[in-house]
Amino acid sequence: MEENVINNDGIEALVEYIAKNLVDDPDSVKVTSKQGEEGVVIELTVAKEDMGKVIGKQGRIAKAIRTVVRAASVKSETKYLVEIV
Repeated sequence: MEENVINNDGIEALVEYIAKNLVDDPDSVKVTSKQGEEGVVIELTVAKEDMGKVIGKQGRIAKAIRTVVRAASVKSETKYLVEIV
């Protein structure tokens, strides 16, 4: 039986899609992943002037992005952490 498990590329694409739809300069959005101590770290980089749009008031948008990533990766046994740099 084949499981539908999202890999790192799928999670990266999801974060990139969300970020590009939030910012004014979608060409500056870069998403990379690396193995960290606690799991896979997804690094989201945006233009300096778009940082506030990705973080949101009181970090609400950043928290929502992290929640979506956590929900999308629930079938995989890998923990994903989103860092906005």
